[in-house]
Amino acid sequence: MAFVRDLGDGLTLALRTPDVGRSLRPVIAANIERLRLWEPWAHHFHADEADDGYDREQLHRFVDGTALPTVVHCDGAAVGAVSAQIDRYTGTAELGYWLDAGAEGAGIARRACRSLIDDLFADRVERIEIRTAAHNARSIRLAERLGFEREGTLRSALPVGGHRHDVAVFGLLAP
Repeated sequence: MAFVRDLGDGLTLALRTPDVGRSLRPVIAANIERLRLWEPWAHHFHADEADDGYDREQLHRFVDGTALPTVVHCDGAAVGAVSAQIDRYTGTAELGYWLDAGAEGAGIARRACRSLIDDLFADRVERIEIRTAAHNARSIRLAERLGFEREGTLRSALPVGGHRHDVAVFGLLAP
């Protein structure tokens, strides 16, 4: 069940097992205020809880072929996550990503996403989507750099904290 991708220059993707997920918890805690701007799950994160439930559930979905949850490492240290949720019936996947503030701007997210995109297309996924808050400029730029096309906006579709954000939908079709 091992899944590791060497991205070069000390960067790797590793399957998000409970052990690997625990290594990500301090990175989440250090970035929690930033993550709470964009991620509904971040509003329910508690650094002192050792709940491995999410990681176990994602691992089961990986085995079933309906998720590809990974943690991004730089020189062995966790710096973020890149994951895909896969709908086998429709042949589509939704790609999500976030990085530690100190790891942003170095092309790490682009390289990690590109690796998962390649794996998804090799695994017979025909369409990949990125859904991001319509005002999340960094995420939008990454989607565009990866070759995704903006397909529309879902109004008030993302509940984050006490607010609802419009969601920009980007799509990429298999070559």
